Amino acid sequence: MDEPVFRKFADIKVKEIAPGFFSSLIHTETNTINFIEVTKGSTIARHRHVHQQCAFALEGKFELVVDDIPQILEPGVFAVIPSNVWHGGTAITDCKLIDIFSPVREDYRQL
Repeated sequence: MDEPVFRKFADIKVKEIAPGFFSSLIHTETNTINFIEVTKGSTIARHRHVHQQCAFALEGKFELVVDDIPQILEPGVFAVIPSNVWHGGTAITDCKLIDIFSPVREDYRQL
């Protein structure tokens, strides 16, 4: 095993991937897991990518718009966004989100 099995979040450098979006990124062989703290009012513009994305809200409310359909992500509500589908959103409150991407986000690995 090249990578240690057990690690600490404190050892992951937090990166601001977009204004108001502060990410702790974990990359595996097949996925990128993005633990994000988002400041209220911060917006991610409508975009798409080849990765399938599963989006979860741990705390707060985030309005996610997928294929022009808005939905509030909050604890208990999640989204599975297919590859190449347009999406974006805005933090209604400060929030903590988790996004899981498959395959690995090589662009995020370069951050």
